[in-house]
Amino acid sequence: MVVLSTVNERFIASLKQRRDKLAQLIEHPVILWSGNLIGRNFQANKLPFRASSHFLYFAGIPLINAVIRLEAGKLELFMDNPPPEATLWHGATPQSEEISAAIGADRVYPLAELAAKTAGAATIAVQDLSTYQQQSHLLNRPVALSNQAESIDLELAQALVQLRSRHDDLALHELRHAAAVSVKAHKAGMMATKHSTTEAEIRGAMEGTIIAQNMSCAYNSIVTVQGEVLHNESYDHQLQAGDLLLADVGAETPNGWAADITRTWPVSGKFSSSQKDIYQIVLQAHDDCIAKLRPGVEYQDIHFLAAKIIAEGLVDVGILQGDPEDLVAMDAHALFFPHGVGHLLGLDVHDMEDLGDVAGYEAGRERSDRFGLGYLRLNRPLQPQMLVTIEPGFYQVPAILNNSNFRSQYQNVVNWERLSQFDDIRGIRIEDDVLVTDSGAEVLTAALPTQIGEIEDLVLNH
Repeated sequence: MVVLSTVNERFIASLKQRRDKLAQLIEHPVILWSGNLIGRNFQANKLPFRASSHFLYFAGIPLINAVIRLEAGKLELFMDNPPPEATLWHGATPQSEEISAAIGADRVYPLAELAAKTAGAATIAVQDLSTYQQQSHLLNRPVALSNQAESIDLELAQALVQLRSRHDDLALHELRHAAAVSVKAHKAGMMATKHSTTEAEIRGAMEGTIIAQNMSCAYNSIVTVQGEVLHNESYDHQLQAGDLLLADVGAETPNGWAADITRTWPVSGKFSSSQKDIYQIVLQAHDDCIAKLRPGVEYQDIHFLAAKIIAEGLVDVGILQGDPEDLVAMDAHALFFPHGVGHLLGLDVHDMEDLGDVAGYEAGRERSDRFGLGYLRLNRPLQPQMLVTIEPGFYQVPAILNNSNFRSQYQNVVNWERLSQFDDIRGIRIEDDVLVTDSGAEVLTAALPTQIGEIEDLVLNH
């Protein structure tokens, strides 16, 4: 159901500014589809609807089965009113004319009139198949990004990256709200641990906090004692006293803006000495990376800083052997820190990743095939009003550590016997949402503790 409670003059003005900026970057008309409901097993039982983020950026609110056409700063809305009998099931809903006024559209048309206004338009493919087929049919061409310069869809994608990479005040208001609710959810998870016996109970406490604020989860929650599984989405494990619980959970506002936080805490409420040692290494990487964020800094350099600090720490505790810079150069750190240090954050948790590396990588740069660099999602110089995550980690992934090729390649730099003394650590990740400012950085999720003592207090004493 469409809710117009967030609409005001400031909201409409911000949407108009976004349209005007797009008009300065692309001359072609642009048509963006919101997407449609998808049935779960049968047509009347719908999966939760999530509008296309590119549509949301210019329309501002989630509309089901709607289309906007943008040209020269103007917005035309194409949507049909629900049939009168829909009121029986869904109650009264705003009509297309009311929605059109609320988002500052210049005209509103029924969907049937879209076909006459598609000539020469650029678009971005949506995720649901039926709408994608409609896009291709109405535009009379395949809808896909191309590496060829004449692709108008690629031109649009590049313009969207330029616009959406730096957040305006309207976006930042939403992003701060998502961050604040996500902080509450993580605190709820920590405080529920003492009285819980399964991962699912912790997940329930966290997601319940998000739902109670009229938000949804920005992605499938990761709440697990198997922290070495980077995107673990099962919640059936029992909580044991020596376990670390890794929770990667973020809220999404009703208008689609996301937060993304990870914390790791001991089920018992107390870190063991070995867990403290590794946690402090990850925390040092987290803190030092955030301290270096400012406009003009290369995000890849931030990743390498995290890698070096993790390598230094692992040398200090005796797991790795050698000079930390040499260890990073040979990707030895990636045995334990195989992913990138973070990503863009905005209307999507991995913002604009549907555009592939067009979004994450500066023009002319290509993703590396290096073991320690291939999963880097962002390789651009930082700019003011960019929102990024910083999320270093340490993991003992059996598929990596038991790989015979890696064992051979790194046999002289890993002290396997010493590593076995850290067998109560499966995965540790610490992640915050960081806004690049004109002169430095602001951690939007700073209200959630990262220090060992504060985390232990939340788990034990609440």
